[in-house]
Amino acid sequence: MELSIIVVNYKSKSKLENCLASIFSFDLKSINYEIIVVENNSGDDLSNLTNSYSNIKIIVSIKNLGMGGGNNLGIEAARGEYILVLNPDTVITKDAISVLLNYLKNDSSVGLIGPKLLYPDGALQLSCSRFPKFFIPVLRRTFLGDYFKNVRDSFTMVGFNHQEITEVDWLMGSCLMFKKTQIDNEGKKFSPRFDERYFMYFEDTDLSRTFRSRGLKVIYNPLAVVIHDHARESAKHPWYIAIFKDKITWIHIESWLKYFIKWGFKTPEKIK
Repeated sequence: MELSIIVVNYKSKSKLENCLASIFSFDLKSINYEIIVVENNSGDDLSNLTNSYSNIKIIVSIKNLGMGGGNNLGIEAARGEYILVLNPDTVITKDAISVLLNYLKNDSSVGLIGPKLLYPDGALQLSCSRFPKFFIPVLRRTFLGDYFKNVRDSFTMVGFNHQEITEVDWLMGSCLMFKKTQIDNEGKKFSPRFDERYFMYFEDTDLSRTFRSRGLKVIYNPLAVVIHDHARESAKHPWYIAIFKDKITWIHIESWLKYFIKWGFKTPEKIK
């Protein structure tokens, strides 16, 4: 098996069906692949999917494992040499999967690769960023960001040419591809997994940093394009309301703290 596509579902059945339809709408006969859908204890009935599509395996988790844990459950069951992690709110465009797979197969220095993400209206989604400094979430969530716009925009790489293939610090976890078993730059074998201490948020930043710490590149490749119907759930209310009203905001804060406890406050040297 060449490729395993992992999609974690949580109350996203209609978007999941659109995601799967986009995968099957293109000719992937040159790729020996499987699709593993992890139903992350959301209560969605996905039994019809195996009747509608071929080579789909449904894994029903007995508890909500979060984004990282749900993906790890799928990765453990995967038979593919390569792993493609997809969010259910994504839609694949033509050749996106083969572009990522071929690039990864042809460059052993690359550990992790992701596409250009677009909003459903075709606008660019900022999907690659620099590793955060401790105060970055504060700048992104509060009025203070308006006073430190250059710092905030540097983090999200606003001024970066999103039309060129480039090594970056980290990629949004909506669509990521990597080899299931890796060889790092010291010749050591390791199996990339999401760190399950993050229930949600920062698991993609952490995974990218793990690859970087192993001497492997994280690559943004805009020749592959994926539509992502992204909603920033933790930012739907102003910060002064969200900290009292939204549980998901506190999950974000908790993951933020866990990230810096794990990696420390010193960020790696910038690539660009």
